[in-house]
Amino acid sequence: MKKVTTAVLAAGLLTLAACSSDLPAGSGDAATPAGESSSQDGQAASEFFDQAEYERQLALRDATPEGPADKPWEQALEPEMVDTSQYAKDGPHKVCFSNASVDNPWRQVGWKTMQAEADLHDEIAEFTVLDAEAKDDKQISDIQSLTSQGCDALIVSPNTTATLTPAVEQACGTGIPVIVFDRGVDTDCPVTFVHPIGGYAFGASAAEFLADEVGEGGKVLGLRVLPGVDVLEHRWAAAERIFEERGVQVVGAEFTENDSATAKSVVSDYLQREGTIDGIWMDDGTAAVAVLEAFEDAGVEAPAISGEDQQQFMEKWKSENLTALAPTYPTYQWRTPVIAALKILNGEEVPKEWILPQPVIDSASLDQYLTEGMPPLHYGLCGCQDMPDYPERWQ
Repeated sequence: MKKVTTAVLAAGLLTLAACSSDLPAGSGDAATPAGESSSQDGQAASEFFDQAEYERQLALRDATPEGPADKPWEQALEPEMVDTSQYAKDGPHKVCFSNASVDNPWRQVGWKTMQAEADLHDEIAEFTVLDAEAKDDKQISDIQSLTSQGCDALIVSPNTTATLTPAVEQACGTGIPVIVFDRGVDTDCPVTFVHPIGGYAFGASAAEFLADEVGEGGKVLGLRVLPGVDVLEHRWAAAERIFEERGVQVVGAEFTENDSATAKSVVSDYLQREGTIDGIWMDDGTAAVAVLEAFEDAGVEAPAISGEDQQQFMEKWKSENLTALAPTYPTYQWRTPVIAALKILNGEEVPKEWILPQPVIDSASLDQYLTEGMPPLHYGLCGCQDMPDYPERWQ
């Protein structure tokens, strides 16, 4: 039986940027984790905007992925492969993981999925995991500890980018192959960096959908989680540009801190003020059901809305035949680092930047990701549906 050593604590359901990623400059989204601000509140989104990266991410939405058609967590977009023969060694292996946190539902679903992936591989004799509890200093200590414990490969999901970069560089310097995923670091020393396309792609897909639905002059309310979180700023920066290009009237962009009661109150206030809201754009879909309830309470038909692949939203979408779209930041990405670690230890090539597909759920594909009986805060793109112990393990 595989030995699993973990210091993961029971986590609450606080969700600030549940589907956020913090990517290094030039490689997807710049780095600030959920709940942390890289700037003072109120900075203009334009200060976070990178035109070249915006264009790259929008183009990647149409790129054809390489890899198994039925395993998007093994696919890659425009990969540049690197030789890993220097890391090849005989198993069984000890794989170690330094996790930023499990402090929101998205990370909790991902963590369950990663554990299930590790269980699939007999060549992993021991899977040692330390949870940094969203604390930089603890994660720095965790990484130093893990590199002294005989790990054959080290997976890192950094809490923040700039602060964790030296710790990751130090780990690379030990000769252990390092795999970074979800959030990035400002160094290219990891063997591979795994992440979906990014925030610009997320925000643009939602904005294009709403612009099509509400038309020129249509009224859209933007609901945002926090200011100064780069991935969320990127989502909104993309949306702003598309709404302006398409002549959509943005009646407001309000921060809710992802509190459902706050989101519902904001929408109620805008309905009273504007009379009509044709669309709701969200940079995080956790409060989507509460937002829709505000329309119900006002006796107003639900507008076109963008949410995410969270169970409770998808259930409401299907049962009420909503006009909706769900851009995603798929939790199946938690499978990929384990797969990457084993490929590296086998001396197989891996992408230097392992960019995963970032599907968008529409009404036609909704049933593919909605499973009856899953918890309200489950994410449909877990990539876990064919794994052992599904669905019980995720319930």
